[in-house]
Amino acid sequence: MTRPLTVALDAMGGDHAPRSVVLGALEAMSQVTDCKFLFFGDKDKIEPLLRKHLDLQRISEIRHTTAKVGNDDKPTQVLRTGHETSMWQAIESVAKGEADCIVSGGNTGALMVLARKHLKMLPGIDRPAIAAPLPTLKGQTVVLDLGANVDCTPENLEQFALMGAVYAKAVLGVRDPTIGLINVGEEEQKGSDLVKKAAALLRASSLPGRFVGFIEGDKIGCGIVDVAVTDGFTGNVLLKTAEGTAHFIAANLKSLINQSWLSKLSMIFAIPVLKRLRSRIDPRNYNGAMFVGLGGVCVKSHGGMDEKGFANAMTIAINLVKNRFNEQVAKDLHGLAHGASEAA
Repeated sequence: MTRPLTVALDAMGGDHAPRSVVLGALEAMSQVTDCKFLFFGDKDKIEPLLRKHLDLQRISEIRHTTAKVGNDDKPTQVLRTGHETSMWQAIESVAKGEADCIVSGGNTGALMVLARKHLKMLPGIDRPAIAAPLPTLKGQTVVLDLGANVDCTPENLEQFALMGAVYAKAVLGVRDPTIGLINVGEEEQKGSDLVKKAAALLRASSLPGRFVGFIEGDKIGCGIVDVAVTDGFTGNVLLKTAEGTAHFIAANLKSLINQSWLSKLSMIFAIPVLKRLRSRIDPRNYNGAMFVGLGGVCVKSHGGMDEKGFANAMTIAINLVKNRFNEQVAKDLHGLAHGASEAA
């Protein structure tokens, strides 16, 4: 008898853990079937939360440890001394085959280092990348790398494009994803040597999607491509700028509403529209970044998320496993290498 799909959870990772993690699992449970949760963390804190939700408790198991990775802990220190932490043990359970994926809202650097140690790299992939869906006018666009690799080679970007396309198929349900390479302009003569060489590789590659050429950063929100590829430095700046712009708009809107009784009154008529807008751009609906390129599914949740955000990260991890993300990457990577050898 095969075991149900098992999600390993770093129950102590996150600003509101373990409550947000346990309640996140409860919400994820209502969206997926035939799964089990392994909670790694302090049993005295996790068990009382599970007792309130018997349906979740029946499909859950607690692996007790009081040690956890702090937000300020250095990855190298965790690598040397973090054997007893909830993050280490959760990742290790995937490496041992006890779980199918790991979700954590803890220290990003430590998570990347530990995941790379235990899960290794997929054969043929040089570096892992951070991939996540961002909201657009047409739905969502997968953007990678969002910060794992400051310096990249053209071959790295080619591999990111392949993994991004497989991600778009597995998580977003896009049959034939379009792929764009972020640049300072759409013209072929523009950009650094890195993006020009990467574009040449992508045009000649047998990708699981269609490479449409260069795109500028302002086009990502328009949804003109399903996958946007860049190096980790540019991707992280793009992400932080988008987050800052969202906060800027929200703060200004709140300030304008509170300026007078007339503006407050007018907002009554705008409430239905604002609620739909809020739902469309709610970061909780897009929470969950995968470390693509590793030998196992590892999803990073934002540490400040509530249960809805954690549930979304868990759902992403489950969908990646169900759609055999890593197996598909390996298959397409083989086709990429085969196509390159034939072209040579």
